[in-house]
Amino acid sequence: MSIFARMIGPFSIPCFLIGVLFFAASLTPSLIPRDPDVQGILGGLVTALGYLLGQVVALFWRALDMPGLPRRLDRSITFIATALIVVFFVWVLNSSLTWQNDLREKMGMSPAAALNLVRILVIATLVFALAFAIGRIVASFFRLVRARLYRVMPPRRANVVGFLVVAVLLVVVTRDGILDGVIAGLDTSYETAQALFDDAPPPPTDAGKTGSSASLIDWSGIGTPGRDFIMSGPDAAAISAFTGRQALEPIRVYVGRANGDTPIQRAELALEELKRQGAFERSVLIITSPTGTGWMDPGSHDPVEYMHNGDIATVAAQYSYLQSPLALVLETNTGLEQATALQDVVHGYWKTLPEDARPRLYVHGLSLGAWSSMHATNLFRLLDDPIDGAFWAGPPFPSDFWNYVQNQRSTGSPWVLPKIGDGSLIRYASHTADASEAAAEWGDMRIVFLQYSSDPVVFYDPASVWRAPPWMRDPPAEDMSEHFIFMPVVSHFQLALDMALSFGSPPGHGHAYYAQDYIGPWIQVTDPEGWTDSETTRLRSHCNIGFQFGCSKGLP
Repeated sequence: MSIFARMIGPFSIPCFLIGVLFFAASLTPSLIPRDPDVQGILGGLVTALGYLLGQVVALFWRALDMPGLPRRLDRSITFIATALIVVFFVWVLNSSLTWQNDLREKMGMSPAAALNLVRILVIATLVFALAFAIGRIVASFFRLVRARLYRVMPPRRANVVGFLVVAVLLVVVTRDGILDGVIAGLDTSYETAQALFDDAPPPPTDAGKTGSSASLIDWSGIGTPGRDFIMSGPDAAAISAFTGRQALEPIRVYVGRANGDTPIQRAELALEELKRQGAFERSVLIITSPTGTGWMDPGSHDPVEYMHNGDIATVAAQYSYLQSPLALVLETNTGLEQATALQDVVHGYWKTLPEDARPRLYVHGLSLGAWSSMHATNLFRLLDDPIDGAFWAGPPFPSDFWNYVQNQRSTGSPWVLPKIGDGSLIRYASHTADASEAAAEWGDMRIVFLQYSSDPVVFYDPASVWRAPPWMRDPPAEDMSEHFIFMPVVSHFQLALDMALSFGSPPGHGHAYYAQDYIGPWIQVTDPEGWTDSETTRLRSHCNIGFQFGCSKGLP
């Protein structure tokens, strides 16, 4: 055996063919268009997974002492399988650019000039080689552990114990060792970075604003996302210029993670600041859960302040410094605990006020904020003294309440835009629907979900490892491909990668929620007094500068 062969170890051609099949399937479209680099990474990963799957099947085959195929039959099957995989690969390769450009066109993106096959293959090969090398290292470590165990126990028992030892060590190293250290480092670094204010703006001079010298909330602990939220948005003058009526200055209360040691401390601080600013004397009060970093989407909050002529207050409390995808996986309970504490404290005070002398109360959240807000909006609060409504945008797939509602959809309605009952309690909106249409009028409480049909943060399905997601069984929505091909494992990793890409999608697609698409749902949920269709048209025009800038600048 050559030195090179000893270095890479045994290499299975049948297992590699399974990997190539997976690679070919990864070239089919999913929810988000992919560039060559991303496609190469995806191709290399699923090739390695296909190879690993083949190795696992072979391992179980040998462990069960199953007989091997006759040599001639084995060669024939390998030849036929190779031919079929090559044909499938060529067909997919020939269609891939067309599929990707079709999806790009539906999202308003410029078409790709070429598939860049060479670049894809080079990147995929490097990724596969890296994954293969890591696999060989783990396998070698397992053999080393097993050899030591052979000295003290029978071979079969040594195999099982050796596998368990290696598995536990991998979990400890990746999660309790490296991963936890990275998480702690990320949070610490973000907190440290947010505490540096050499280039930060000075605190507001208006005593009525959060973070001012008269405020109960220390400006230095609020952090960049909170400061941006407090200092941005339309003021009374901008709202008056739009509505033609005398407007109030909107109230925005934000408590940073560093402003309190515990979720309940931050919630109670927020309540006292709301009282100080007179928030409970306004017509509308919105309890919002921010995204993972603490960011508040101006595209959502600016329009609703115009709708209510500034007679509105919004409150939020930060719970993390991590990006939402990381916070979703790594700091799940932190967001849920903070949202629950804030709703408990604010709602607990609100319900002590006379019904005719308190604001209408709504809850809201985008992305991870939607998940935590839904979790906090529990049944007991709704039965005790119910809120007036909820508006949740881009609800992540693990949200229990969202999953429950989705599964109550009326027969025949699409998974990406379902109908729930007669629409008097719950409605859905998207980039093509504003939740205004339903069989019945609104009831006392109004709940709206805004979700884009191409948003993998919403429509990722963990069960896609072995079965097609529900939406893939429906006719495709207008910004979805007609060429979905479900393949176990591969489709799962396509959707997982889509989640990472979805934040950079064009506005109105993926997880890039657009200011104009918030307007209709906010109208339906909060029912602004005297609001007309012409004002909706003007506000949409006013917010056409993009979801990331909100609606606080410029006039129609």
